[in-house]
Amino acid sequence: MAEEASPAVLARPWRIRHVATDRPWVWLTLGWRDLMAHRAIGFAYGAVLVLFGWLLALLLFDTGIAWAILPATSGFFMLAPLAAAGLYEVSRRHAAGEPVTLADAVQGFRRNGTQLSLVGAILLLLHLVWVRVAGLLFALFFGLNFAPTLADLPLAMLRSDDLLAFLVIGTGFGFVLAAATFAIAAVSIPMLVDREVSCLEAVTVSIQAVMENPRPMALWAGLVVLFTGLALVPFFLGLVIAMPLIGHATWHAYKDLVS
Repeated sequence: MAEEASPAVLARPWRIRHVATDRPWVWLTLGWRDLMAHRAIGFAYGAVLVLFGWLLALLLFDTGIAWAILPATSGFFMLAPLAAAGLYEVSRRHAAGEPVTLADAVQGFRRNGTQLSLVGAILLLLHLVWVRVAGLLFALFFGLNFAPTLADLPLAMLRSDDLLAFLVIGTGFGFVLAAATFAIAAVSIPMLVDREVSCLEAVTVSIQAVMENPRPMALWAGLVVLFTGLALVPFFLGLVIAMPLIGHATWHAYKDLVS
């Protein structure tokens, strides 16, 4: 159960609740319930993401920059919260007892659309920064003439003496950007779907929710990375289930954390 709301109020009619460390498991349970109640919409969402992942991988492979597949794919973690706006709308309507269709789900992108676009721009900027940093680090450690085929890429990198330094520094940069993205998007986008607030207000609430609940939010971030990572392994096919499950669960995280 969620604990009492903290006394800190953002000069607005909402508060940040403190929740138990294991609360993310409840969010996943409620998210699965919503997914099963509206599985056609959820699976359609996931299928679109799988198709997008295939097209992205094929494009990068065709242009001869197969090394960029991994950093580009990691952008899913940064942009998925915005893509899930329709899923938040499904959960909102389900909780309110309203009818839900695929057309209704699309309305999630139109509710407070301008402010949603601003958050999307922030997330896109973070993703572009990460792709640029990844490209610069790759060129720095392996050289501009390092261009093995996709099949030979893993072995060629393993043979390099610079692999360990590349992984350590690259992981460090990635962690910082991922943490910033998570804090910004943890509850801001479902809040914008739910309420007429500004982008700045929603992002502020999201960051405060993460800071006031470090342990449950760290667990939640870890579960999101774990489920999404496993979903990406079978050439994105796992996203058919993982994406809608995490999307619906994120809605319940927002409702739990922001009163």
